[in-house]
Amino acid sequence: MQEHAPREAHVGLDRRFPGGVYPMQYAFFDRSGNLDRDVMRRQCEAACSGGAHGVAALGLATEVGKLSSSERRCVIDWVTHDSGGRLPVAITIAGSSVAEQTALARHAQAAGASWLILQPPPERGRPESYYADFFLRVMETTTLPVAIQNAPEYTGIGLSDAALVRLADACPNFTLLKGEGPALTIRRTIEALGERLRVFNGRGGLELPDNLRAGCAGMIPATDSFDYQARVYELMRSGTADDLAQAEAIYRRILPAIVFVMQSLDALICYGKRLAAARLGLREVFDRQPAMLPHAFGLECVQRYADELGPLA
Repeated sequence: MQEHAPREAHVGLDRRFPGGVYPMQYAFFDRSGNLDRDVMRRQCEAACSGGAHGVAALGLATEVGKLSSSERRCVIDWVTHDSGGRLPVAITIAGSSVAEQTALARHAQAAGASWLILQPPPERGRPESYYADFFLRVMETTTLPVAIQNAPEYTGIGLSDAALVRLADACPNFTLLKGEGPALTIRRTIEALGERLRVFNGRGGLELPDNLRAGCAGMIPATDSFDYQARVYELMRSGTADDLAQAEAIYRRILPAIVFVMQSLDALICYGKRLAAARLGLREVFDRQPAMLPHAFGLECVQRYADELGPLA
């Protein structure tokens, strides 16, 4: 196996596509429980005009597990259409079988997606080799760059660094990774991978500056504070002392809101979506059950954070 030199720990080492902040789109529903086309368009437009470096959809924040196959295809079509080539589009591919994920991946590629993020199949308790083989079989069916979502804290399934290295060496279009973990964990993964993969982190933007210092190519938060996070990314990529100080100041401003919505995945979908909605100027948010119901105090917090962050473009 060819050895790769460890990636240096500074922001902006890899300037190639893709990199930066890709807001994961929330699933907005109307009063009847259907996906709200107008609000989804509005959310994507905010990403395109608000400084995002790309846009992502069908991840955990999009409540992909609650969406039918036809709804998932609709979200893909809407986001690729609404972005209009202005930003690269990353589509998360979920499904319980290779055939199901392959069909959705092909639809995403035909619709104009830029790269894919494969979620592990929901079946737990299998050996690591089972999941690695599953990913490999899906990757072989597309010519797009592919990531996997390595998020054991959220999905209960993850690959070790060694398994990621083997998979990257076996599949040439496996070029990215969406991690979900502390910056220290991500840094160890980056060191193990060397130059094989460009690594993104999620977790709503927690530890954003340190993730970038650790060598992350970017972040995939949700919509609620992506505009500030994109500015932090740009300032840290610049690397001057003044810009780094400004980046830290911006991060300190948004950190309370990030911590508030990232208490759990349910909290993110309940309160993070409402924070995004408030910043988008929406009056109501309708949930598709099962979902956490908002508390009156939680809604007060959302409004306070929305007032602090201001409207989305």
